[in-house]
Amino acid sequence: MTRVFSGIKPTGHLTLGNYLGALRRWVEVDQHRSEALFCIVDLHALTVDHDPARVRRLTRQAATLLLAAGLDPERCTVFVQSHVDEHTRLSYLLECVATDGEMRRMIQYKEKAAREQRRGGSVRLSLLTYPVLMAADILAYGADEVPVGDDQAQHVELTRDLAVRFNQRYGHTFVVPKATRPKVAARVMNLQEPTSKMGKSDDSGPGIVYLLDEPETVRKKIMRAVTDSGRDVVYDREERPGVANLLEILAACRGGDPEDLCGAYASYGALKKDTAEAVIEVLRPVQARHRELCADPAYVDAVLRAGAERARKMARPTVDAAYRAIGLLPALEEAPLKAAR
Repeated sequence: MTRVFSGIKPTGHLTLGNYLGALRRWVEVDQHRSEALFCIVDLHALTVDHDPARVRRLTRQAATLLLAAGLDPERCTVFVQSHVDEHTRLSYLLECVATDGEMRRMIQYKEKAAREQRRGGSVRLSLLTYPVLMAADILAYGADEVPVGDDQAQHVELTRDLAVRFNQRYGHTFVVPKATRPKVAARVMNLQEPTSKMGKSDDSGPGIVYLLDEPETVRKKIMRAVTDSGRDVVYDREERPGVANLLEILAACRGGDPEDLCGAYASYGALKKDTAEAVIEVLRPVQARHRELCADPAYVDAVLRAGAERARKMARPTVDAAYRAIGLLPALEEAPLKAAR
C-alpha cells in the first residue's frame, strides 16, 4: 500500500487555504487510499521568534482541527512531531549529507530570512536547516508520496536529492518520495493581496479566512475581497488575480472548474456572495465537530499518544538502519546487574 506523509506547522490559526489546499484532500482521499501519517510539525515553529505558550496552544488547536475536519485515527496516524524522537535523530544524519549551498538556495529561507532582517531580528540557524528536518520527517517513514502546495515543492525535491545521495553513498536505506498536488485550490491567495498566499502566519487578518471564523466574519471578509479593474468575471490568474482567487475558492467548495463558473456571473458582487455562502457551508460541520472535541480534551490526548506510539514504531527501523549505514556504532544493550550476595 502507498504510504503518505504530510505535516502542518502550528505557527498560526489554520486557514481556509490550509483546508482547501491540504486538509480536505487528506480527509477525502489520502486516508482512504493509503497508509497515511499526518503530523503537527511543532519543531518547525521554533525557527523564528515565538511565544512558547502560543506554540503549545496552536499545536493542540491544529490537532483538534485535523480531527474535526474528518481525519479518522482508525484509518490514519495523527501525531505531534516532537513526540517522536526519530525526527531529530535522522535530521542530523541528513545535515551531514546536505550542503550549505542547497540550504541557502531554498526560496522560503531567502524570503523568511529577508523578512526577519527587515524587522531588525536575527536569523536563526534552524531557519536555514529546517528543510533537512522536513526531509527527515518524510524519509523516516518511507513515505511514497507527500501532498504539498506549490510553496513546499522545492523542499520535497531536496528530500528526494538527499535520499538518493544517501542511498548512493551508504547503501539503499530510504524510499525516494514524490510530491503530489491537488488540481484545484492548491494555493488559496490572500483576499486583500491576491498575489500572495493566504498564510496562517500573516498579520493581514482581513485577507485571511480562518477555519474558526464566525459565519458573519467570513461573509464580511469575502465581500470586501480585492477584485480587479473591469467588470466582467473572467478567470485569468495573471491579469485578474483577485477574481481568479474567488473563482478557485468557489470551485473548490462546490466542485467544478473555475473557468466554467465565469459564465454564471455578471458581476463581482454576485460572485462574492456565492463564494461567501459556499465557504460558510464548507466550514460549518468542521466548526461543529471542533466544539465537540474541545469539550473532550482527553480524547484528543489519547489520539495523539496512540499516534506517536504508532509513528515511533514505524520510523525507528528506518532511522536505526540509517545510523548503521552511515557508520555509527550500534548502542549496546545494557547487561543485567548481578544480584549482590
